[in-house]
Amino acid sequence: MSITATQAALKFITCGSVDDGKSTLIGRLLVDTKTVLQDHLAGVQRQGETDLALLTDGLSAEREQGITIDVAYRYFSTEQRKFIIGDTPGHEQYTRNMVTAASSADAALVLVDATKVDWQSPSLELLPQTRRHSLLLKLLRVPTIIFAINKLDAIDQAEQAFLHIAQALQRFADEAAIDIHAMVPVSALKGWNVVTPLPDWCGYSGPSLLSLLEDIPVTLEDENTDLAFAVQWVEKFHDSATTSQGRRVYWGRVATGAAQIGDAVRVFPSGQQAVVKEVVTAARLPQSVSAGHSAGIVLDREVDLSRGDWLLASQSGLQASQQLDVTVAWLDDEPLLAGRAYWALHGHQWVKAKVVSITDRLDIHSLQSLPATELAANEIGRVRLSFQQALISLPYQRSRALGSMVLVDTASHKTSAAVMVQD
Repeated sequence: MSITATQAALKFITCGSVDDGKSTLIGRLLVDTKTVLQDHLAGVQRQGETDLALLTDGLSAEREQGITIDVAYRYFSTEQRKFIIGDTPGHEQYTRNMVTAASSADAALVLVDATKVDWQSPSLELLPQTRRHSLLLKLLRVPTIIFAINKLDAIDQAEQAFLHIAQALQRFADEAAIDIHAMVPVSALKGWNVVTPLPDWCGYSGPSLLSLLEDIPVTLEDENTDLAFAVQWVEKFHDSATTSQGRRVYWGRVATGAAQIGDAVRVFPSGQQAVVKEVVTAARLPQSVSAGHSAGIVLDREVDLSRGDWLLASQSGLQASQQLDVTVAWLDDEPLLAGRAYWALHGHQWVKAKVVSITDRLDIHSLQSLPATELAANEIGRVRLSFQQALISLPYQRSRALGSMVLVDTASHKTSAAVMVQD
């Protein structure tokens, strides 16, 4: 029986500004769905109180400083579906960690701390990191965005606060063309509207966060595009009795389309032609494998194919290019300047990339594109890149896998940027 889009495991992240209660919210989800063992709960007691944030903040530095630094993944399930949660940092200096988690997420919960904004004002301003994270979610094509307005239990006029904050979020979303799935008043500390709904609180009578998450469909990868398969590992069988009959098995993930027996394929960049003789899963079960899933492919002849190469449909319309216009989320402390060279990782292929020009940067406050000659840490801008060799790509709006890459500093080896190919 096939799994529907609302039965498949949902991978979602929590994000937003510093100390908005992201780790506490995840802790509340885990506790109220009875996912946490009693001895684990006993280990996060502080002065007789349960510190829910410690259920996800696993690094010693996180516990000492009371902040989230790295992405922490946790798993839980209900009768309806399974979940994979990523708790991402709120600090600007750890934006790269948030971007990493968001790039593969099906949904995002953006937390807004009601106590940090001027909730009494109908024209209140959102925190910069709330705006930045929301814009990054849009750029990274996270399909479903939910705003959870937290800590309303600490405000006397909670209904007014929820109304004003929700209006501010809607104004921002309209300006930025962000599609909001829902806005929910919550108290992560007390558990209100997290797992169990609190009817009519703050004038909200909708479903709890968990109910919303249970009904979110998982966005399937594009299966209607021609096959593109990034080779990650080459396995050589010497035993002729194996299913591969001594031929190499090329392992990787199907980026677009589907891998099927009998497909005519070509190797990029060499251009060699072959036919798919066998497609297997990790369990060595032969079957067709669609976009977003890993597979092993056996060809009908020996070809020169190694890690970083691509297998493409023989008549694929995908074109290679040595220059691309891209949107960059700059993550390095050193600014991005025209003329600098970086390593670009696209699929499993490493290639040198040079910054030809910087077109503009996005002002996260006015949402206007401004002329720019450099990009500072955590800024978003449009850039033209030139590559040492041609790359197969699609606009990010059409394919997350073919339209994304990262830039890595050639000296420090730090991840410098998340890159999305433009139309």
